[in-house]
Amino acid sequence: YRGMVGSLLYLTMSRLDIMFSVCVCARFQVRPKEVHLQAIKRILRYLKGTPNLGISFYRSHNFSLLGYCDADYAGDKWERKSTSEGCHFLGRCLASWTSKRQSTIALSTCEVEYVAAGQCLTQLLWIKQTL
Repeated sequence: YRGMVGSLLYLTMSRLDIMFSVCVCARFQVRPKEVHLQAIKRILRYLKGTPNLGISFYRSHNFSLLGYCDADYAGDKWERKSTSEGCHFLGRCLASWTSKRQSTIALSTCEVEYVAAGQCLTQLLWIKQTL
């Protein structure tokens, strides 16, 4: 189980569509149950059926920097923590992405969205300074 999760985590560097599912499965590496193994197999079947998806880079004269973010409110039912997701584009090309569980427990959906927006803006500023 750990080997499969490790391989899938490596694959998430180029297959963003499986990142969230793989990260959820990675939380159960200590004592995986049959349902977790079934989830890994489901991800592998999905990958087999979608071999052409991945990151594409396009030549473009548009050099704008854009960021999109979203978050769920208390998606983790055990710890009541939310998950922030974001992607950052340089022109038409995906330059960076993230899916991270927030470290604090939010009291409202507004607070969760503000934390996600802050994380997204932090990454955008880092990319801008790097360029």
